[in-house]
Amino acid sequence: MMGALVVNAQRTPVKVVELQKAIIDNVAKDYVGFTIKEATQVVENNVVTFEVVITKGTTQETLLYDKDGKFLKKVTVKAGTVKKDSC
Repeated sequence: MMGALVVNAQRTPVKVVELQKAIIDNVAKDYVGFTIKEATQVVENNVVTFEVVITKGTTQETLLYDKDGKFLKKVTVKAGTVKKDSC
């Protein structure tokens, strides 16, 4: 019998004022001039992370933090572009 692991990430919006101080401090220090636009708590495979969208002018970045507010990585999201393989 074969089983398949289905991954369903639970995404919950988080108010900017409710973000951990470590996240707010990291954005202020490493992304000077950027403001936090929105944040989402993601629970996947019992692991909690936070996706934080920051903006500065027309520039938008998405940052990923762990449950303790430690910076993990910058997520590259190309909005509106879908690459399809040609057959």
